Amino acid sequence: MASRSLLHSVNFFVFLILLSASAFLNDAATAIQFRVGGPLGWRKPTGFESETYNHWAGRNRFHVGDSLYFKYVKDSVLVVDKDHYDECNTINPLLRFTDGNTTIRFDRFGYFYFISGQSGHCKAGQKLIVRVMVHPEMTSAPGPISVPVPGSSPTSWSGSPGQAESSGSWRIGKKDYVLAIGLIGVAWQLV
Repeated sequence: MASRSLLHSVNFFVFLILLSASAFLNDAATAIQFRVGGPLGWRKPTGFESETYNHWAGRNRFHVGDSLYFKYVKDSVLVVDKDHYDECNTINPLLRFTDGNTTIRFDRFGYFYFISGQSGHCKAGQKLIVRVMVHPEMTSAPGPISVPVPGSSPTSWSGSPGQAESSGSWRIGKKDYVLAIGLIGVAWQLV
């Protein structure tokens, strides 16, 4: 009888491990990295492009967890608010990147505004509005946007870029999921 109970516990433990592993794999598989400007990268429009940055953004669906990759030379990426975006104002941006390789991961939903920091580029059309939407597994609660700091690993920035549709959101994370699985396991052992 004791060996049967032990076998039952081992089987349930293996089930919990497989369930947790699937959560980690599913989380990694759902995020998409979008390359701004495609193979040409983030650059001043020449007027011969087939679409503007905003037309491109309108064709895509951005969700929390997705990221934008900006590749550029002798340029910059500024994260700004709506007013700075509308006016192509490069003074006092929320964030400024000049390293040529910038990845911005979205950890909340809302509108995000990007412009070039080079003189005349924004007015020529080097500007982008991204609307980040909520995944079905999202619930309301504030959350930061993760952005890289030039010359270091990605960090988290808890500012409020742009005019967000709400105060933000968060996703039930891996730690929450593993904790829930652990609690189920403990409850199972008590039964």
